[in-house]
This record gives sequence, structure tokens and C-alpha cells, in this order.
Amino acid sequence: MVIPVILSGGIGSRMWPLSRAEYPKQFLSLNSSSSLIQETLSRIPEAYEESIIVCNEAHRFLVAEQVRQISKDIDSIILEPEGRNTAPAITIATLKAKQKNKDALILVMSSDHFIGNIDQFQAALKKGEKLAANDKFVTFGAKVEYAETGYGYIKKGEEIADSSFFIDSFKEKPSIKDARKFQESDMFLWNSGIFMFKASVFLEELKKFEPKILNNCVKAFSLKNKDNDFFRIDANSFKKCKNISVDYAVMEKTLKGAVVELSSGWSDIGSWGSLWSLKKKDKSGNVLSGDIYVKDVQNSYINSTNRLCAVVGISNVVVVETKDAVLVINKELSQEIKNIVSDLKKSDRTEPYFHKKIYRPWGYFESIEHSQGFQVKKINVNPSAKLSLQKHKYRAEHWIVFKGNAYITCGDKNFFLNENQSIYIPRGEIHRLENKSEFPLEIIEIQTGEYLGEDDIIRIEDDYSRS
Repeated sequence: MVIPVILSGGIGSRMWPLSRAEYPKQFLSLNSSSSLIQETLSRIPEAYEESIIVCNEAHRFLVAEQVRQISKDIDSIILEPEGRNTAPAITIATLKAKQKNKDALILVMSSDHFIGNIDQFQAALKKGEKLAANDKFVTFGAKVEYAETGYGYIKKGEEIADSSFFIDSFKEKPSIKDARKFQESDMFLWNSGIFMFKASVFLEELKKFEPKILNNCVKAFSLKNKDNDFFRIDANSFKKCKNISVDYAVMEKTLKGAVVELSSGWSDIGSWGSLWSLKKKDKSGNVLSGDIYVKDVQNSYINSTNRLCAVVGISNVVVVETKDAVLVINKELSQEIKNIVSDLKKSDRTEPYFHKKIYRPWGYFESIEHSQGFQVKKINVNPSAKLSLQKHKYRAEHWIVFKGNAYITCGDKNFFLNENQSIYIPRGEIHRLENKSEFPLEIIEIQTGEYLGEDDIIRIEDDYSRS
């Protein structure tokens, strides 16, 4: 029995401005029409059990919707009350998997990685199964394709079987000089962050090296409760866990470690430069996406999501355009984007966190215009979905239906609004917007008032258990 565990807690800040804290890269379609998390779920062998997904509580409805879109059955979605790195997240998922079988094999994968050849990837998993069944703590090492300073490396030890080795040592993110040496040697592999082990073996090794993490996770899991499709663990216990990766907590300390070589093509898509290296390029070495005009441009990644983007006479750059931000950076410095995001957060900017289009469990809204005293939004409500029953302390709203039929609650009245009809919601009035049809509902909302923040929502009832 193999139980996949998908870790979906990252925010992908080095892929800003497409990746934002509230809509990070695992939900983006960067390689195909599917998102990265959908690609991850789709490459799992059919013989494996249903997956356990561990995600940030703020992303729970995004994860559920992504799973629904590809009609993938999953075991559960476990919500992290706070990110504590991979060791606590994997521990919680392993405790959940252990309920099925204490010796179940656990396959741990990140939700936002690239795998080039699925058949070769699954063949490597087969090799990992044999090792894990014999109590090995298995990691998968990708073939080194270039001198990358942003990855960790694994030095191979004695060969166990075909393309499987004991681990000699781990080398954390190296200098460019050492990365080039590792590339030239056949003894090193990239650390992919993909693992396989028996549930019982992992918990035994964790107890040996990080007993406090195990104790806190056991308590957090014992106090769990089910909330619709989600499992909530005890926040106070989980937050006491050390913030540490599974590599540092167990993998680099255990004597049971083994590595299986991955020849399938792998990338963590950790930067725009790494995405550029994966994509098909034109004759000038450019990767272009969207409405682009280029002249005398070489070896660049240019992505425009909303408007014409013209780039002339430069090389080795990344240009990414969204509705509210434009990034221009030397491709070789794309790892530095994380620092840009950090500085923007210090300036209390919203761009590190939100896009103009903000997703909610009932659909999404998009800010069209915003100024002092008013805001205009486009709201899309999914079929058979509804917003919370709510009121506002500081703002009034005017709703205009331009597609579909809206079922309105306003005070003690309930009625339908058809296309081109509208209603005014006074400040302080209890109200709700609902789509009872099988088709999307789209309205324009005009807000007026002294304060128009999203926290001016007093929920009376809510189908999604939001506060």
C-alpha cells in the first residue's frame, strides 16, 4: 500500500508577480493547461491509494476546487494553522496515513514541481518502493543538468541496486564554483525533495531525532476535527513544532537513508530562470507568452497576461506583466525576486499577497476601479453557490446583473434579479447574493462609503465556515 502525500504549503515568492501569497504558483498553469498541483496529482500511479494533501488554511478552497476540476478522488485535505516547514507537515500526514496501515509506504511530493517523463518517474518510484519496504528512508535525486546554486545536492555512496545508492553526504546550496564541480562529477544528484518511507520507520526516526515535533504533532492530530472536506488539527499544539525541513530533521541524520536516481527530468520551478530553461524557445532563445512584440531580444522570458508588451534591444531578461505589477529583471538574478517581495511587504503593499482577481469558495471578484470613497468590482458566482449572509458597517453597495439570474436577500425580502436589473443595498442592511442556476452569475458591484476594506464584512451565516 502506497499513500501519496502532497505538500501544498508554499507561496512561491520567487515567481512573483504571477505567484502571490493568496494564489501561489502551485495553482498556476505554467507548463500546460493544468495547474502544477493538478499535474502532480495526475502523475501518481493508479495503483496507489488516494492522496492526502497538506495545505495552508487560506488555500483550502483553492485546493478543493483544483481537485474537483480534474475529478480526482483524494483521502483528505489537512489544514496547517501555520506553516512550520516540511517535517511537521509530513508528520501530520503520516499519522493520518498510519490509521490505514502502520507500515503503509508514504510517497511525499511537493505540489509545484515539474517532471518531464512520467513513465521514467514512475519506474523510479517502483525502485523506491522496494527500498522503502526494506525499511530504507528513500529520497529521489535528479540528474544534475547544469550548475545550479539554488538546489541542495546529494553525493552518492555505495550502489545498492540499479540506480539506487546509499547516501554519502548532503551538500546544501553551493557556490557557483562547487556547483560546476558537482555538475562535472557523476557522483552528485539534485535533492528533489521527493521521499518514500514506511510510516512506522519515519515515526521511529523522528522520535529518535526530533521527539518534540512528534509529541506536538501527535497531540495536534488527536485533537483534530472534520470541517466539511477538511481536517483541522489543534493549532496550539502544532505551532509549538520546530520550524524545520524533513531533510534537516531526519534525512541528513538517519542511517537508513538511500537515494534513487531520477532520470525523468525534474525542476522545482523555483525561479523565472528555471522556467525559461524548461520551455521551448524561439530561434533567438526567447520564451514568449501573451501579446508580445520583440525586436533584437535574446535568451529572455517575457510573459504578458493583459496587454501588449513591447521589448527591444536587450538580452537575458525576465519581463512579467500582470494587471497591477510589472517585473523587469536580469534573468541571472531571478532568485533575488524573493527580496523584492520582502521589501514590498515591509512597505505594506498589497501586491505580494493579492492579484486584482481574488478567489473565494463561491467564485471570485475582481477590482476594476478604486478611489477615495468608491470601488467597482466584477463578481462571478459559481453555479449553485452563494455568498455569506452579511452586512457592512461602513459601506453601501449597488448590484447590477449583467449575466445570469441572481437570487437576492435584502433585509426580510427575497427575490430574483435578471440581466440588466439592479438593487441598492444600504449600509448596515443584511443581504446575500446567490446563484441558484446551473450557469455562472456575473454582476457589477459599486461600493460607496468611508471605508471599503475586505474586513468590513460581518457574517451572519456562511456555508464555508468562515469567521
